[in-house]
Formats: sequence, C-alpha cells, structure tokens
Amino acid sequence: MQNAHYAALEAKHAVLEEKISDESHRPVPDTAMLAELKKQKLRLKEEMQVL
Repeated sequence: MQNAHYAALEAKHAVLEEKISDESHRPVPDTAMLAELKKQKLRLKEEMQVL
C-alpha cells in the first residue's frame, strides 16, 4: 500500500516539475503560479521523505 502511495506522490511530483519547467520557459512567467507550484512540489517532497 505504501509503495503505491509513494509512486502516486512521485508521479504528482514529476507533473509539478514539468509544469514548473514549462512556466519558467515562457517569455513572461507567472511568478505567483511558479511560487505556488514550487510550494506544492516541496510539500510532496516532504511527504515522500516521511514515507
């Protein structure tokens, strides 16, 4: 069960990483969106470390 949960968190983390990369490479990145995406990514990373 934990492995499935960890895999789901990894998948979400990868999606957030892709969104951050896409937004960062736009001509005029939305800094508020980038900040929120990075916060979400950090929360996921912290949750993954607990498991």
